Amino acid sequence: MARVFSGIQPSGELHIGNYLGAVQNWVKLQMEHDCFICIVDYHAITQDYDAAALEARTLEMAVGLVAAGIDPERSVLFVQSHVPEHTELAWILTTVTPLGDLERMTQFKDKSQRQESILAGLLNYPVLQAADILLYRAGLVPVGEDQIQHLELVREIARKWNTRFAPGFFPEPQAQLTKARRIVGLDGLGKMSKSMGNTIGILEEPAAVFDRLKPAKTDPARVTKKDPGDPAKCNLYSLHQYFSPAATVEDVAQKCRTAGWGCLDCKRVLADSVVAHFAPAREKSRELRNAPERIRDILHAGAEKARAVATETMREVREKMGLLAAHMPSGVGR
Repeated sequence: MARVFSGIQPSGELHIGNYLGAVQNWVKLQMEHDCFICIVDYHAITQDYDAAALEARTLEMAVGLVAAGIDPERSVLFVQSHVPEHTELAWILTTVTPLGDLERMTQFKDKSQRQESILAGLLNYPVLQAADILLYRAGLVPVGEDQIQHLELVREIARKWNTRFAPGFFPEPQAQLTKARRIVGLDGLGKMSKSMGNTIGILEEPAAVFDRLKPAKTDPARVTKKDPGDPAKCNLYSLHQYFSPAATVEDVAQKCRTAGWGCLDCKRVLADSVVAHFAPAREKSRELRNAPERIRDILHAGAEKARAVATETMREVREKMGLLAAHMPSGVGR
């Protein structure tokens, strides 16, 4: 049974892009695997962020994950900064990672073009990502297509460290792609992202879901209600396929092709489907918010479990690298 590691940044709102692209897969994996699900707050601080809001966003993300089906009894759910071994291993892995490999990362090249002064944290982001995974010696990593290059680097870093210090110690993790590999935002322009404002939160109130969908892009050929459309060219039709019953999906396609209704009608039906799908999650989130210490307790317990594994990994790593073990002076604690 391969150990699974995956992480998500504390953006606060867990949206349907996160859910379709990652979280629903984690919920299934936890039934058959030893899963470590990490809220990666150290990754979040490699770009501009609101320090005053980070704690609340972290807790809100944890609420969303548990409400969506991550079971703390089956999965280890924790916050990255609560396990300091992540950054310790990240530093160690920088010593075997070539600079050229980091500079070739597509995401680094894209994001660095938007920064007047390129920060080292952005360059070293993939090394911390490697540490996150290798710290738990995970064999399986659920990722989106945009993270495949990073996972290949993780494998290469593991290979370099193993070759130098301990052959076979770190497994070379395998990628698991979800069926929903890339969820397009409601604006139809790019990946669904909270920063782009093109998402629907899974815990949104019913009226807010329809409000989010009203301006969403559909098939550009449908200029008026009388114009027939092509469901294959409509981003909202793809969302119907994830959230609406099969009979509804078929009816949506037929009415689109024949101009049997307008796009606003289609959006109302989609809103109803999304609202119905996440009704249990909204109820669970209300229970969690009414007992706020429950989420903190879950994260604390998760960090304890994660650190038990991380501590042992780092003990072996230090030993194999020849680092002097910490020594308690004679007489202390006796």
